[in-house]
Amino acid sequence: MTFHTPVLVSGAAGFIGFHLSKKLLEIGCEVVGLDNMNDYYDVRLKQDRLKVLQSASGFRFFQIDLTDKTSLDELFKKSAFKTVINLAAQAGVRYSLTNPYAYLDSNLTGFLHVLEACRHFPPDHLIYASSSSVYGANKKMPFSVHDNVDHPLALYAASKKANELMAHAYSNLYHLPTTGLRFFTVYGPYGRPDMALFLFTKAILEGRPIDVYNFGKMKRDFTYVDDIVEGIIKLIPHPPAENGNWNSQQPDPATSFAPYQIFNIGNNKPIELLHFIEVLEEKLGKKAIKNFLPLQEGDVPETYADISELEKKTGFAPSTSIEVGVEKFVNWYFAYYKIKK
Repeated sequence: MTFHTPVLVSGAAGFIGFHLSKKLLEIGCEVVGLDNMNDYYDVRLKQDRLKVLQSASGFRFFQIDLTDKTSLDELFKKSAFKTVINLAAQAGVRYSLTNPYAYLDSNLTGFLHVLEACRHFPPDHLIYASSSSVYGANKKMPFSVHDNVDHPLALYAASKKANELMAHAYSNLYHLPTTGLRFFTVYGPYGRPDMALFLFTKAILEGRPIDVYNFGKMKRDFTYVDDIVEGIIKLIPHPPAENGNWNSQQPDPATSFAPYQIFNIGNNKPIELLHFIEVLEEKLGKKAIKNFLPLQEGDVPETYADISELEKKTGFAPSTSIEVGVEKFVNWYFAYYKIKK
């Protein structure tokens, strides 16, 4: 697999951005990472991820917020990136219920600045993070990139759908090849502390109850972070081309007459939340105290990724089981926080 470097990774100190940057460095790529290092969660975790990246040769870091258009343009001008991977965003469905304005700056204004930088200093390929949350009220399973997704259940999901629409406009107007990736419930070492696996692990070890929404009946297509990274890297050398068979009478949301494409990256195997907790209890060697609650506003009861387009394009399909993935997370957690088993 060959592609031009350096690769720009925004959100490089974030969960997925860190793992992607680390893997790119391991396979010999030069990586330019940028991150605003905000305090949405403990900045020390971001700093520790950065230390790992900065210990490798071929990594350069810039602390830039995507809303700082001048600094972003200057970086693009100096570096002439051939591959741009935008993973910087304000994350979290539940956070968007109480802090909606945070999503406008990062997810809309920030992404517009990335698109404008790519317009003026064109890469071969812009890859950006979307989310499985865009499927919103859809009930047809598994979720397919060919299905309409016009009914988001929370502002976070709406902001990610907006990213896809913005990318399409730039693909059309400026012939910018853009690939949107809908990630499905990503977990693994160095994960975000606001996500279920991290919260559950901490609470169980401390003997505190865990909040189990939808009475544990929720299903999620839990995807181990290494599988997400592998999917991204395999897509880098495949910038989308115009779909010559695209039909405006029956428009396919996943492709276009412009160089634009959408992919799901998920494990293709939804797991009930209660089973996920059982696996975690087994790996921790300790039972959880469960506080059962109804489905929270903005949450979807089930996610399930149709990954046939990803397989068709790259030959790759995520395959890490939750037993393997959760064990790797637990081992990291004990090591990182210096907890004796």
